Amino acid sequence: MYERIELRFGGIGGQGIITMGILVGHAAVVYDGKYAVQTQSYGPEARGSACRSEVVISNKPIDFPKVLTPDIFVCMSQEAYQKYISDLKKDGYLIVESNLVSHLNSSHPIANTYKIPALKIAEKNFKRPIVANMVMLGALVAITNVVSAEGLKKSIAERFPKYKEINLRAFDTGYSYASKIIGSVNEEKNR
Repeated sequence: MYERIELRFGGIGGQGIITMGILVGHAAVVYDGKYAVQTQSYGPEARGSACRSEVVISNKPIDFPKVLTPDIFVCMSQEAYQKYISDLKKDGYLIVESNLVSHLNSSHPIANTYKIPALKIAEKNFKRPIVANMVMLGALVAITNVVSAEGLKKSIAERFPKYKEINLRAFDTGYSYASKIIGSVNEEKNR
């Protein structure tokens, strides 16, 4: 059980970065019985400019709400990667949108790096690139278990009742994709 975990979501306006942070924070508090604080920042142009969303989750009341050295970084743009990768803990989790983040810095290796083609998955399976963030949330939960899958799915359903079905299917698809990657990594370690 973790006492405090820091997450950062980074990308550009229009990708649902802020929504991802809100959903994870909501799931942590409402469904998982944790404490959480969510903050956000984005450029003045909003759509198309850099943005980030941060969440602190803890088993105890949170006395400092800022993310300083994230344990988890979910990155959906090359610009966000370049701007924030140096803050991520070396033993942290880096989950990148592999279609949009193609150049990883070899001088800052991260122990747990996962490449998820969320945009391609969203386009291929749903014909809607807008659900790539839901694919990434599914992958996040499968890889880190930072919040419960059920709690996050309930948060998604509450926030998007009109688009519940497609968002939950996108979440499940991302979860399945990442679970297969984890299975392959574990098999490789056991050889």
